[in-house]
Amino acid sequence: MALIITDECINCDVCEPECPNDAISMGELIYIIDPGLCTECVGHFETSQCVEVCPVDCIPLDPEHKESKEELMEKYQQLTVGK
Repeated sequence: MALIITDECINCDVCEPECPNDAISMGELIYIIDPGLCTECVGHFETSQCVEVCPVDCIPLDPEHKESKEELMEKYQQLTVGK
């Protein structure tokens, strides 16, 4: 699954620079995660880095974007081709 940032986000700015896929950006009111770029850090790290640094625990799995670890690894490989 991709991750999602809930409205409990306090815009602390710590998650955005931690994302290796540049999936996190500032939305209209709070940060948002692009599910097309989010791999839950599969391929980069053992754990989701944005979740690790979030001080308010507002980054759960997004139930609307279910993906297996294998699918996340495929997405990671597609995103990193040529880098």
